[in-house]
Amino acid sequence: MGRVNDLDRALTAFSALLTPEGRSLLDLDEVREADPARELAVATRLRRDHPAELVTAVLAQARLRRRAVAKFGVEDAGRMFFTPNGVEQATRTSVAAHRAERFRALGVRSVADLCCGIGGDAIALARAGISVLAVDRDPLTCEVARANARALGLDELIEVREADVTEVDTSAYDAVFVDPARRGGRGRIFDPEAYSPPLSWAVDTALKAPHAALKIAPGIPHEAVPAEAAAEWISYGGDVKEAVLWFGTDAPSSHRATLLPSGVSLWSPLATMLPDPGTRPVGRYLYEPDGAVIRAHLVAEVAERVEGGLIDETIAYVTSDSLRETPYAVAYEITDQLPFGVKKLKALLREREVGILTVKKRGSAVEPEELRRKVKPQGKNSATVFLTRVAGAPTMLIGHPVGA
Repeated sequence: MGRVNDLDRALTAFSALLTPEGRSLLDLDEVREADPARELAVATRLRRDHPAELVTAVLAQARLRRRAVAKFGVEDAGRMFFTPNGVEQATRTSVAAHRAERFRALGVRSVADLCCGIGGDAIALARAGISVLAVDRDPLTCEVARANARALGLDELIEVREADVTEVDTSAYDAVFVDPARRGGRGRIFDPEAYSPPLSWAVDTALKAPHAALKIAPGIPHEAVPAEAAAEWISYGGDVKEAVLWFGTDAPSSHRATLLPSGVSLWSPLATMLPDPGTRPVGRYLYEPDGAVIRAHLVAEVAERVEGGLIDETIAYVTSDSLRETPYAVAYEITDQLPFGVKKLKALLREREVGILTVKKRGSAVEPEELRRKVKPQGKNSATVFLTRVAGAPTMLIGHPVGA
């Protein structure tokens, strides 16, 4: 009964946002721009002329819209509607647009978007000219998805249906996209069979469709990737955002790393992937592969491009004496290699007058902020220190980005 009452209240509060009164309040500058320090004053003033419940809902929605700007941009976030989980779990617009373009390039004209959430992927698909059946079992989420389709003028291409995705007939659609829930009451779910719906169900559904894409956690074990799938890891600004299993493409049993916003893509069939590169002494340059490249196990391809090797067989840093331009890794020129030691580092930074210190770590238990507090960098110069292992030994590599 409590769950029903909570849902009814949430639906009523959301419906109020869609009324002329609710929309006019959302459009007020003082609501859109209210920071936490001013929110109480804004709420007090608005409650003189408007229902308190509506004011509370409006201010909460305004907070969600401000949070959503990072994923959806100012223009779309200012028109769309959100739930707390919706903002947290929605696909970033650039990632959704990339996926929609891949569907379009496959000749897909209609997609069944299963577990659609607030509609982030459905919106990108519709903007690519693809008609979408967007399905979710949560009533409030469906209402938000419908409101978003209308707000962005895409409701003719997006049909939102409240249903259990496992009971939906997708045979009439060119493709299926499944974004199973990967969070539970205790946080992230790491076992693919504990997804909702389970990965095995999603794979079975994908294999029945002409084309399909399954969104999964980027940390999925490679042995869990079906042989029929092409696996793609996607990063944005160097941060890995998600992985996708593609079915019905011309490249099954392959790995791809896609880097956004540039859109460059590193690809290899599993049968011809290079073996792990060997280790070698630290050279003049250190290459930090993009996270998607690492997740896709394509570090060897980067090492070959820069004529390099690993600094340690368990660490995904590539070193080389050659400077080679590559979009798949950031290059640093290394000036110093020291055994790990705070006193040694502090003395070197003082000597170099380093006040702007970037700390990166891979294979080290030391936390960057802890190290910064201990060395207390001061001065006009900048440097990057890598806390890592070289041939198994805790090591500090000091340098700077090439071109900086």
